[in-house]
Amino acid sequence: MLAGILLAAIGGFAFAWLAGEVMEGETRRFDATLLMLFRTPGHPDDPIGPRWVEEMARDVTALGSGVVLTVVTLAVIGYLLLSRKRGAALLVALSVGGGALLSTALKFGFDRPRPDLVPHAVTVYTASFPSGHAMLSAATFLTLGALLMRVAARRRLKGYVMALAVLATVLVGTSRVYLGVHWPTDVLAGWCAGAAWALLCWVVALRLQRAGQVETPADRAPD
Repeated sequence: MLAGILLAAIGGFAFAWLAGEVMEGETRRFDATLLMLFRTPGHPDDPIGPRWVEEMARDVTALGSGVVLTVVTLAVIGYLLLSRKRGAALLVALSVGGGALLSTALKFGFDRPRPDLVPHAVTVYTASFPSGHAMLSAATFLTLGALLMRVAARRRLKGYVMALAVLATVLVGTSRVYLGVHWPTDVLAGWCAGAAWALLCWVVALRLQRAGQVETPADRAPD
């Protein structure tokens, strides 16, 4: 629990620092340089790699879309409710739903324009900072990964589950920069905020579990 609180605080501090640097314009050179690394030299309209890489990036970025994450979240919540794990279902709902509301509020608050150096390879409608795909992927995948870690018996299985959650989060965020719809700092801030939010929700769940208000992983519902 203490480790979770510390990591959540670090994530929140990192987000606040990035937000301050972005608002002061201190990250412009970093963002532009890193963004152009994903483009063919001399052709800002052409992402690096063959055409199938760009198509693959669109598939990967869809994993962090609102539709996909909503379907996955509702499916998990339904399973948990059928298993009579109401506390775990509530944790997932609050973590993902609260993360979505927080992401929307932050976008409206900062209202950062999307990258203007390269064409956008996918259609976007909202502000740029922080990346909603990166933030919600972190909140969703890390929360689900933590749930699976609770029921995994072996340490290597726990590590495997969390590694997959982190990998999915990183791939979705990176695809946003590759497709030219986010500055790199948008994605970094999204990762920090999403991870901090997921950790905060998890700390609250552990607190409630110790108080006996949330079922433990060993609790089994009658058939």
